[in-house]
Amino acid sequence: MSMQARLRDASLTALIAFILALPLAGARTIDGLNGLFVEWHLGEVALAAALIFLGRLLLGLIEDGYSRFIVPGAFIFGAIAIYLPFPTQFLKTIAVLGAFVVLGRAIYELFCHSRENSKLAKHVNVAHGLYDAPTRFSVSAFASMIKFGRNLKAISLLLILIAVIFPFTSMASRYALDVAIMVLTYVMLAWGLNITVGYAGLLDLGYAGFYALGAYSYGVLAQYCGIGFWGALPIAGAVAAGTALLLGLPVLRLRGDYFAIVTLGFGEIVRLVLINWTSLTGGPNGISGIPRPSFFGLEFVREASPGHQAFHEFFGLNFDPVQRVIFLYYIILGLALFIGWLAARLRKLPIGRAWEAYREDEIACASLGINRTRIKLAAYSLGATVAGLAGAFFAARQGFISPESFTFTESATMLAIVILGGIGHPLGIVLAALFIIGMPELFRELEQYRMLAFGIGLVLIMIWRPGGMMAQRMPTIRLGQVSP
Repeated sequence: MSMQARLRDASLTALIAFILALPLAGARTIDGLNGLFVEWHLGEVALAAALIFLGRLLLGLIEDGYSRFIVPGAFIFGAIAIYLPFPTQFLKTIAVLGAFVVLGRAIYELFCHSRENSKLAKHVNVAHGLYDAPTRFSVSAFASMIKFGRNLKAISLLLILIAVIFPFTSMASRYALDVAIMVLTYVMLAWGLNITVGYAGLLDLGYAGFYALGAYSYGVLAQYCGIGFWGALPIAGAVAAGTALLLGLPVLRLRGDYFAIVTLGFGEIVRLVLINWTSLTGGPNGISGIPRPSFFGLEFVREASPGHQAFHEFFGLNFDPVQRVIFLYYIILGLALFIGWLAARLRKLPIGRAWEAYREDEIACASLGINRTRIKLAAYSLGATVAGLAGAFFAARQGFISPESFTFTESATMLAIVILGGIGHPLGIVLAALFIIGMPELFRELEQYRMLAFGIGLVLIMIWRPGGMMAQRMPTIRLGQVSP
């Protein structure tokens, strides 16, 4: 391409970036003394567009064969960008990362166009490997390089050990424990949804409805019947499972997009019922004062209620609010590990193989004499049971629930975790939950830009690993080779 065409292409790219970023990052509403007013950040958006223009132009020149001239320039700019006075740390990060991306691309093209040089020929594969490092060293690629079976079990046991000792490490602050509890809650929910979506192939878009039923079951039982967490936990799972059975009998006759639309409607119906049934659910105000779980009757409070004893008094400890958070952490860790173990065992049983047979080919599954309605109903109700248990824990952890906590966004987040981790792969779901739930918290210091950083990471994973972080799954059963 000519220089004029390259400049036009880079200008168009920067203009599109400026238009898209203007409503997202160019203006911010500020609550002042006289009401809301708009604070403009046009300079920051323009500077980001200029950086995009420069990066697009340099990448185009690299494709035209000007790599050797761009390598020193990109390296110098990357070194200078570290000390340049950018308005925000986010723009500085974009400049530095962009400079080194251009530098890596230029070095890669320089090596690839030097194949006639025998001394550099050996470095071509090395350069390609460095340029393709994010793909090769992604989680799925790393998992494919090791042997499944014993090594995978060892990795799982190592992760469990790290999770068990985490509250007693130096990194376990109150904030870190809260984030870990939230991640484990979504891991448990995603493992339950994985039974429905990953094993049986049923696209459920209303999973948050069962999550809400479990939470409100405990909230109502605690408020009107005085039932504690441990007594209400199985009831919450049973309520969600019973609702799934009643809904599944007529709905599971549908297939594909029709089933997904009905489940989406179910999730919204549950939310609207919770909003309008004010006499039972409290309506938009929700239910507050939900009791927290106790440890064999020991309460995690400074002064126990009449007839009870506090946890720190029984064990002779000083009162610390973190004790309750650690206890909640181990509750959700135990529930999540139990659900993960149960799902792994069910997958190897005949019901699990029937789910996967139905997911791969429904007609072939019916030709084998498998009752499709029964296996779909089992997967649907079992996944709902897990959501009900997680909902009861959510209510106990928060102490307050409202319909706004169970919108379609929750269902979409759980489904994104299952798909991003690799449909049907439990370890991939754990990694995806860490990425989707933990990464926005990791970049919280970026304020309004943290979701942009999260979106960039999500797009990069979809480019490098379109099948999910761990798309390869272990076979349910292994067939031995038949000797001739």
